[in-house]
Amino acid sequence: MVDTSARLNFIYEELQRLEAESLLINIRTIESPADAWMVVDGRRVLNFCTNNYLGLANHPRLRQAAQEAIERWGVGPAAVRTIAGTTALHRELEQRLAAFKGVEDALFVQSGFNANQAAIPPLVGKGDVIFSDRLNHASIIDGCRLSGAKIIVYEHCDPADAEAKIKEHLPQYRRGLLVTDGVFSMDGDIAPLDRLYEVAQRYGVMTMVDDAHGEGVLGRGGRGIVDHFDLHGRIDVEIGTLSKAFGVVGGVIAGKKLIVDYIRQKARPFLFSSATTPADTAACLAAVDLLEESEERVQKLWDNARYLRAGMEELGFDTGHSQTPILPIMLGEAGLAKTFSQRLFTEGVFAMSIGFPTVPRGLARIRVMNTAAHHHDDLDFGLEVFAKVGRELGVIS
Repeated sequence: MVDTSARLNFIYEELQRLEAESLLINIRTIESPADAWMVVDGRRVLNFCTNNYLGLANHPRLRQAAQEAIERWGVGPAAVRTIAGTTALHRELEQRLAAFKGVEDALFVQSGFNANQAAIPPLVGKGDVIFSDRLNHASIIDGCRLSGAKIIVYEHCDPADAEAKIKEHLPQYRRGLLVTDGVFSMDGDIAPLDRLYEVAQRYGVMTMVDDAHGEGVLGRGGRGIVDHFDLHGRIDVEIGTLSKAFGVVGGVIAGKKLIVDYIRQKARPFLFSSATTPADTAACLAAVDLLEESEERVQKLWDNARYLRAGMEELGFDTGHSQTPILPIMLGEAGLAKTFSQRLFTEGVFAMSIGFPTVPRGLARIRVMNTAAHHHDDLDFGLEVFAKVGRELGVIS
């Protein structure tokens, strides 16, 4: 038998490098539902990790809706949407999401990541150009690369630089697309979508925003960044996810009916991957119901965010430039961030470190995610632990 181990040395060497640079990802095992407190690797810990903004991931109405859907529809669609996988549940959810977001139509797909891969390549390709924010999410970056279009990066949240790049490059291409995250998932800042829209309009460039971290957070009752800036009917494509504030799973492509109909014909993740399950789809519908019924959870999320931010800043932590409930505790070096996270876990707080390549080198952090499921007593406990670990590691005095 031929020894093939040498051909895999590059894997071993890369894993060793990642570990030496404190960049190796250690995956923890969750042993309870996503909630304010969870059991993780056998320990009950305060959860500051998940994107469960409104605390819906373990909500009884979502669980009931999922169970009832299984009884009626079974556990899986067993087909792609375009053959035999589109159920009445899918169509109802798409109509409800379109109404919730104030757009003409919506397409429900398997995930937010898939939504970006599904939407971008049909809109632009070889001979076209994409203007992309420097800190856009990996799913946007991958969707742009899959399209084959030329990618021009403009400086983060900088409409003036976006305009300069459009003026310089657009004349060389057939058409252009400007794409940005709405809320940036690592820094928590909000894209200046109103000014970016004005730039795009001046030059006839299509617009697309990924509202993954804005839905359920910004706008009236969590209707998102387009509602936040009152840009209804003007942004061409809105991308969303049902796995964060909505507490379930799935992605949505929303906007003008003409565009959504076109993407239904062209989007490869939609055309060649099985439909979402009845349980997931029904749970998403229940989440829409809850958001439409009351703004209480959105208001509680923001109250908790203000309380926690004030407490962290009073302790002396650097919370970056966040404008949303995403709260980065800036630490700098990946090794320090990883040690900080490990010590937090030992003391009963689950908050993961984030380092390169998710964020630039030298900007490692603990990303703290509070939710509407937390109470001030929970946040007080978290602040006490952060204070203890921060002083122990010399981050604060």
